[in-house]
Amino acid sequence: MPPPKCIMIIAGEASGDMHGAKLARSLKQRCGDAFLFGIGGKAMQAQGVRCIVDAKTLSVVGITEVLVKLPTIFRAISTVKKALCSLKPDLLILIDFPDFNFRIAAKSRKLDIPVLYYISPQIWAWRQNRVKKIKRLVDHMAVIFPFEAQFYLEHHVPVTFVGHPLLDGDLPMSTPKASAARSEAPTVGLLPGSREKEVSTLLPVMLEAAKIIKQKLPTARFVVSCAESISIDLIRAIVRPYPAALDIKISTGPAVGVFQHSHLLVAASGTVTLEAALYGIPLVIVYKVSPLSYWLGRRLIKVKHIGIVNLIVNKMLLPELIQDNAAPQPIAETVTDMLNDQEKLRQIKAELSGVRNLLGGAGASDRVAGIALDLINTRHP
Repeated sequence: MPPPKCIMIIAGEASGDMHGAKLARSLKQRCGDAFLFGIGGKAMQAQGVRCIVDAKTLSVVGITEVLVKLPTIFRAISTVKKALCSLKPDLLILIDFPDFNFRIAAKSRKLDIPVLYYISPQIWAWRQNRVKKIKRLVDHMAVIFPFEAQFYLEHHVPVTFVGHPLLDGDLPMSTPKASAARSEAPTVGLLPGSREKEVSTLLPVMLEAAKIIKQKLPTARFVVSCAESISIDLIRAIVRPYPAALDIKISTGPAVGVFQHSHLLVAASGTVTLEAALYGIPLVIVYKVSPLSYWLGRRLIKVKHIGIVNLIVNKMLLPELIQDNAAPQPIAETVTDMLNDQEKLRQIKAELSGVRNLLGGAGASDRVAGIALDLINTRHP
């Protein structure tokens, strides 16, 4: 009888933890005795992944913001490299998180451990020369957007478009009709992100925007999403100074709970914006980092849009308020204009219903698990 498979999975932030958990479940279904370990959060741990580093300690956004966490990041790199050397897994699966994961891939290459990269870094958007590093270090790319597959094929990197793992989750099979949970009063969901720095930066801005919206739309209500990776105490501390008349609720757990009660969302750029689009909820995308990070990023980014939904449909379907425009007044004006234009909202919802068809069918996690086991079996026939 062959020994159990040993697989390391590295997911460095909340969305990666979610996708890693679905992948772990698929791997266990195909290979029940597999030992899965690596970096992840509560979702991966719940699927039996032994996490030697908590992903929450590593999550950060922005070029300059990384500097503060460098000691923690380097300790984690050291821990992972030691585990690679001691356990010598049959396969390393990397989920996004490129600057960290490239270092681990290089170590794996030296140890002759095959590497599967799931959820591609956005190298098609900026710093495209990194594709040379991927070609050198990665055995196979499993990508979640069709335009990514085309990019890698053009650069002669082995790649499979597996579809998007959000389609494997609890979202409705089609864009839902208006939820009975939504009140008649306009309800705006505020999703400030899954990293503490994001929340500390964006939530105060969103709440100041809420004050302006409330002046223009007195019946408006607000629901703040508290991501699993964020302490409810942080959210409460930011919300506490605002008057009760603003009518702010806090929602813990999956973001879908906010979707069900909201007519419109204001959301930090990230996976949740695609999740909202698949649920059929119009939204305003906001993004803000340090001035230096933004200055550097502007010179490296090669795409027209920041929001992944806008990239998928290849046009500015959802408003993007970036950096200086991610401020209370522009956010409030954009939200009130959208809420006051029901025909425009209907058009956006109609176009959002087509996004699902561009992402392939359900089963991404299972397809990645199949690729993973094929890579292992090719190495150990």
